Amino acid sequence: MASLILINTAQVAKQQSCGVLGVICLKANYSTESARPLKSTNLASLKRGTGGRSSFNGIVATVFGSTGFLGRYVCNKLGKTGTQLILPYRADHYEAIRLKLVGDLGQVLFHPYHLEDEESIRKAVKYSNVVVNLVGRDWETKNFKFEDVHVEGARRIARIAREAGVEKFVHVSSLNANPHPEPIIIKEGSKFLKSKYHGELAVREEFPDAIIFRPSDMYGQEDRFLRYYAHIWRRQFRAMPLWYAGERTIKQPVSVSDVAQGIVNAIKDHDAVGQTYQAVGPRRYKLSELVDWFHRVMRKDEKVWGYWRYDLRYDPTFKLKVAFTEFISPSFPVGDLHFERVEREYVTDVVEKGVPTLEDLGVNLTLMEDQIPWELRPYRAAQYYDAELGEFEDPLPPQYIQ
Repeated sequence: MASLILINTAQVAKQQSCGVLGVICLKANYSTESARPLKSTNLASLKRGTGGRSSFNGIVATVFGSTGFLGRYVCNKLGKTGTQLILPYRADHYEAIRLKLVGDLGQVLFHPYHLEDEESIRKAVKYSNVVVNLVGRDWETKNFKFEDVHVEGARRIARIAREAGVEKFVHVSSLNANPHPEPIIIKEGSKFLKSKYHGELAVREEFPDAIIFRPSDMYGQEDRFLRYYAHIWRRQFRAMPLWYAGERTIKQPVSVSDVAQGIVNAIKDHDAVGQTYQAVGPRRYKLSELVDWFHRVMRKDEKVWGYWRYDLRYDPTFKLKVAFTEFISPSFPVGDLHFERVEREYVTDVVEKGVPTLEDLGVNLTLMEDQIPWELRPYRAAQYYDAELGEFEDPLPPQYIQ
């Protein structure tokens, strides 16, 4: 018979037959294994499992705007690490039900809400320790203006989250948010960027420790950046109108997957509280270079299609086309073509020095050259043509600014 006696961090094995034999096993204490005070004695809030979608990592997150472009990526990355998700939705529930697959059975819950109904918002954040606000609009409608969504809506969610005792609040704004944006096509400048700036201030007033992200143009599945330029309605026959032919606009697009990973890392990082992060890609490009490259990827043979760019300033018919599109489809413009989108299209991305980026959160940024050809493959001309090996040259990548 043998008995084990635990003395501090040493284990002593005592055998009756051969006296006392001491075996000392030193145990290393890691920072992640150190004792921490329990914030709740509720068993449902304690971590369990070994990681993955079938586990629970102790985070209960309410994600507003989960059915949007960025929201689907954020929910997937949170769900695969064992986060319990509460996903508020409005309108048809079939739009949100597809997100049930991001977590294991019982890990993903849905709750109807309205942005102006405080009681529904309060119920959605009641049991959460993390709230993520991804609600936004690219154009105004008769029901929701930019001020209603980006300022008052963000303020309302942040205030209710603070009152409910939420530990971390993540708010997604926009790069180039400015109270006085420089006008290009619209006389007063971009209302979107102006409202995003005031939305940041409103969130800081209600939740001072909020984590704010400022993403640039995001590309990925079902985005509104690549698909915007790939849509036939954006072109004028075989030509692409751009402001100053795209030579004066600098863009730094970022992968939506990288932005989602940055949000997940910020939720787990204690030092991210109260920080503002610029979510931009690793390289800067002229808009003209990007649009030309998109064309090379989609068209393969430029000689056949005869593509060219020209200066939008000297083409009044394109502005009439945008006005006509807004008139016939005010709720969802054809090809995402509307004056607010055209205005923001020519705003140069400005990355402020001293403000942290996704790399400070440990995100390995994705190069556009590695991802865009795959994203634009469905838009290739004659995509069903079975080309022989080496029949078409690989499109040259865009030249980026050092």
